[in-house]
Amino acid sequence: MPGGDMAKPLLGHRSMEGDPSTTPVAGRTIGVLGSGDFARSLAIRLVCSGFKVVVGSRNPKRKAGLFPSAAEVTFQADAVKKTDVIFVAVFREHYSTLCDLADVLVGKILVDVSNNTEINHHKESNAEYLASLFPACTVVKGFNVVSAWTLQSGARDGNKQVLICSNNQEAKHTVAEIAQAMGFTPVDMGCMSSACEIENIPLRLLPAWKIPIFLALGLFLCFFTYNLIRQVIHPYIREQKNKLYKIPIEVVNTTLPCVAYVMLSLVYLPGVLAACSQLYYGTKYRRFPDWLDQWLQHRKQIGLLSFFCAALHTMYSLCLPMRRSHRYQLIETAVKQSTLGFIALVVSTLHTLTYGWSRAFDENQYKFYLPPTYTLTLLVPCTVILAKVIFSLPCIQQRLLRIRRGWEKGRYVKFVLPSATGEYSSGETSSNV
Repeated sequence: MPGGDMAKPLLGHRSMEGDPSTTPVAGRTIGVLGSGDFARSLAIRLVCSGFKVVVGSRNPKRKAGLFPSAAEVTFQADAVKKTDVIFVAVFREHYSTLCDLADVLVGKILVDVSNNTEINHHKESNAEYLASLFPACTVVKGFNVVSAWTLQSGARDGNKQVLICSNNQEAKHTVAEIAQAMGFTPVDMGCMSSACEIENIPLRLLPAWKIPIFLALGLFLCFFTYNLIRQVIHPYIREQKNKLYKIPIEVVNTTLPCVAYVMLSLVYLPGVLAACSQLYYGTKYRRFPDWLDQWLQHRKQIGLLSFFCAALHTMYSLCLPMRRSHRYQLIETAVKQSTLGFIALVVSTLHTLTYGWSRAFDENQYKFYLPPTYTLTLLVPCTVILAKVIFSLPCIQQRLLRIRRGWEKGRYVKFVLPSATGEYSSGETSSNV
């Protein structure tokens, strides 16, 4: 099973695929409390996976037509009596309506599939609240990150992961078996205290993209303001020329390649800083600072946003006559690949230096004593390229390679070498490992 599908190890620290001992008993009965869209999708998926499904509803006659014919729709009390594993597909505020079933729910496994409407909306998670209402039951949090559409269409059309947490290992394993039979990948998230975090996951919009997007917007605003001053405000103040028409096309088109260029260099800068840290401390086992660790984890998103800005620059350039388009090197390489991305950075830097070398010494280019925009964009890329060149020197490259293979500065192992006669010599020889 691909490691990329897992946030944490699978239950039991191994894959359940292909293991007959983990396959649920054929024809096992699963209960579903609720008759909403998610309950209906869940029942459909369970039936298609070979389970017997009994649905508990307060109005079974009215709701029976909404469920597959293979599923039994009955009153809640009757449904609870026919199974030991029950999916609770009702909202948190309706949990109290199930208190009348407390006696028949004793010893059952309750799978809470609910989500909140806001992040950390309550002091305790929905699963913990459900467990407090039914202390004689075993509550498992799961299936809340799977949409109703995914349940109906199958795991091939949606997220395969099912995050599971509970204080009972046996109950977690039982729910994991069910998820496995339904075609999903169960992921053990630990004990019930993780339920709050699991319930917050569907409410976070593109969590891995938040920092890169804010970074891109911040760079865009900075360069846009800088170019606005140089291209629009300066001509208006010094020459009384109204060039507001340049804002939507030319100013934006000048800004986009700057953002793309700097962000591409920011993909490689954290690697340079990490290498400096490893060389300084002489070990790869020292933890990086949190800010650097986060930066390293967001490199892919930063690179893709760099490519996006370069693509927008291409579109804007096509809107301008060729003689007026800004001749910035487009970063149109696969930035996800380290070598090609760095080649793009080097080529872009050489192009910028060639394009701007003569202009860098032209005093007319310094409007309000502000240097041309491209000179500002060269700072970070040149720093990264210079550091890469230094790290490629044999004396430094070999040391860095040894560190990344586990060598640590200041740690030695002493070996006592035997003499030719088979006796140990009195001297000791120290060696690095």
